[in-house]
Amino acid sequence: MEQQTKLEQHTPLLLTLASLVVVIAGLKVAAPLIAQFLMALFIAVVSTPSIRWMESKRIPRMLAIVIVLIAILLFVTLIVFLVGDSVQDFSQNKEVYAAKFQSQVNALTTWLINLGVPAQGLELGEIVKKLDLMALVSRVLGGLGVIFSDFFVIFLSVIFILSEITSFPSKFAKAFSDSQEKMVHVNHILGKIRHYLAIKTAASLLTGFLVSIAMVIIGVDYPFLWGMLAFLLNYIPNIGSIIAALPAVMLALVQLGPVAVLWTAISFFAVNNLVGNYLEPRFMGKMLGLSAFVVFLSLIFWGWIFGSVGMFLSVPLTMTIKIALETNAKTRWLAIMLGPEVEEESAAENEEPTGLV
Repeated sequence: MEQQTKLEQHTPLLLTLASLVVVIAGLKVAAPLIAQFLMALFIAVVSTPSIRWMESKRIPRMLAIVIVLIAILLFVTLIVFLVGDSVQDFSQNKEVYAAKFQSQVNALTTWLINLGVPAQGLELGEIVKKLDLMALVSRVLGGLGVIFSDFFVIFLSVIFILSEITSFPSKFAKAFSDSQEKMVHVNHILGKIRHYLAIKTAASLLTGFLVSIAMVIIGVDYPFLWGMLAFLLNYIPNIGSIIAALPAVMLALVQLGPVAVLWTAISFFAVNNLVGNYLEPRFMGKMLGLSAFVVFLSLIFWGWIFGSVGMFLSVPLTMTIKIALETNAKTRWLAIMLGPEVEEESAAENEEPTGLV
């Protein structure tokens, strides 16, 4: 009887875990389709503030949507124009760059040996071959190309989402009896995500622009390609800026030598610190509300499910889940666990009275 009671107590938890496994498996199977929808939703959410601003200036909503859609097309066309040939040219010449990079490594090994450093045992050349860094760069560029290959379907989805967004509140009111309370939570979630994505997009554009200018000044080949890479990978937390800097630094070594490598690395470091550590926190404040460890885990988890799209949208997706958990008293503890470090209360507030008068 006691065992049956314990089993009944654990049944809801087991059912929840089983349901979670089924949902994750379903997301993994339907990832190609869902990833396109998520990208369309991402573009629509980023575009909404511009549409609302134009509406505040008494521009008709449909005209505002058309202007935003034209701006999106022009932006994508500009990216293709600036970096399309660069991606193809870099992919074709990657073997040449790899050979030059290998010769640079061999020269470094010889220089270390002449200084008396036992570099023979390090086998730097073999390490570089095994890492195959140029292939890594090609895979990164190929992963970004997947996003643009489905652009037509994504763009059509954006059109339908933006055209239907005005009717969402009325549909929501008819669908739920307590629609007003639920709509407050939905608006809260959308507002935070919209605020985050708007600031992140502006910061990413500034990062890409500054990186492109720096690469032009230094003289590294394909400067707009590295700027575009910095813009896109800036959405990936923690490791995005490192991945974006890697190919440009390698190419600077192959093309211009150690001094250019130093300036390229300094440029990426300065731009990412200026934008990521100063400007972004200044405008974003503490609205992110996620611990650094959770951000890293979300990057791995959503990247595993949705690939490149999941890595780009890992933070917004995790933020959505966290805010949704906050709205329910039973799941609020999970939201707290996902959040940043909680500041400890002052000792005076927590100190228990001793009873001494």
